[in-house]
Amino acid sequence: MKLYYNPLSTYSQKAMIAFNEKGIAYEPALVDLGSPEGRAAYQAINPIGKVPFLAASDDWVVPESTIIIEYLEDRFPETPRLIPVEKEAARQVRFMDRTADLYFNEPVLELLFQHIGFRPKNAEAAERARRYVDVTYAYWDKRLASQPWLCGEKFTMADCAAIPPLFYAQIAAPFAQHPNVAAYFARAQQRPSYAKVKAECEPAWQAMAAKAKVA
Repeated sequence: MKLYYNPLSTYSQKAMIAFNEKGIAYEPALVDLGSPEGRAAYQAINPIGKVPFLAASDDWVVPESTIIIEYLEDRFPETPRLIPVEKEAARQVRFMDRTADLYFNEPVLELLFQHIGFRPKNAEAAERARRYVDVTYAYWDKRLASQPWLCGEKFTMADCAAIPPLFYAQIAAPFAQHPNVAAYFARAQQRPSYAKVKAECEPAWQAMAAKAKVA
């Protein structure tokens, strides 16, 4: 299996955390999204141009981070599960996964991209993004007061989705006033599956931030 990814992409990181948690080997294929040549070369493989993108076999591809994780769950049932077998627990994990993507990841990226100049300043979009982020922080802080991970005692797909954008949220939407969220991110950084991903992301981010002169 070949995983097309970029270390700065939160959705790439989400899929890579899942691979690491499950101990599944894959061939990493770094996508250069920063150059027209790199983007054009990748679009010849995946016309949509988004990462991650899993080439599972010669005739089967899997786009989108959540669907990649669902595929891994079905294809490798003997590995540690990130989506519970029990239906109600599975529904809760899927709910938390989608809300993490839509109401936290995307708003954090909106704020980050405006901050570093990748998107024009848009007060209305920024206000909407901050509202979503604030609601998410309050909800997560309450949940994490009595459990280590978003869906309980076990690390799940919901955590794969929530943890990567917290790295950028430190800049775009700091969470120090939400102690349980802060403790959650500290805990996540000690987890080998994310530590490995962060080790690749951090230098790439530092290089990009230096060019963008991020404060």
